[in-house]
Amino acid sequence: MAGILIVEDEKDVREMLRDALIRRKYSVIEAANGKEALAKFKASFIDVVITDILMPEEDGLKVIMKLKELKPELKIIAISGGGKFGPVDYLNMARTLGADEVFTKPFSLKKLEKRIDELLTS
Repeated sequence: MAGILIVEDEKDVREMLRDALIRRKYSVIEAANGKEALAKFKASFIDVVITDILMPEEDGLKVIMKLKELKPELKIIAISGGGKFGPVDYLNMARTLGADEVFTKPFSLKKLEKRIDELLTS
């Protein structure tokens, strides 16, 4: 069973993702910010990380950099609503730092689930 870490400061979004992924039989760990995510990260358990970009404590860009140092083969999906400047610049930076996929909020849950499946089989 694949392990997924969800890093999202918006509780409703985090819970929606958790519920959808548990229904698909994934093991899920949740974190409300980047600092919590780094503390909860278990390299042997986590196969995919879904991280928001703009969060308190540690932002998603730092999370991507630190997790890729710990586990270079880790699959990462970055999501963002964008903040002041819009999501495109943040998501492009996330991809440059090692994100395998990026999604702009709001996104299609079905497309996200499909992409997770693809990343796990690649």
